[in-house]
Amino acid sequence: MSESNPCLDCGICCTHFRISFYWAEADDAPGGFVPAGLTEKLNHHLACMKGSNSVPRRCIALAGEPGVAVCCTIYERRPTPCREFPVYLEDGSPNPKCDELRATIGLPPLGWPSLPEAA
Repeated sequence: MSESNPCLDCGICCTHFRISFYWAEADDAPGGFVPAGLTEKLNHHLACMKGSNSVPRRCIALAGEPGVAVCCTIYERRPTPCREFPVYLEDGSPNPKCDELRATIGLPPLGWPSLPEAA
């Protein structure tokens, strides 16, 4: 399973970045979707995922052991920064930031994604 999604055996970005976003993404605002109970207020405009605002960081929604097996417990409701952090760039190349972070926990760099074989 992690072969198709390298994030499932990594998760290091969830322990490295402060995951901040516009407060109205939280589900206590009309149209919001991120579980508000898992967030904390940063200022009048921003919230962040609990656990990601202080060092050592670990997003409260991350389950499992980074570098082994992880999952996001709110994947379908994750905030915009998580949705927009690409594993692969638009040209299909691996995100160098992912490779840099993966190296800190002993994971190999990402390879180019495999293309499906023609039938």
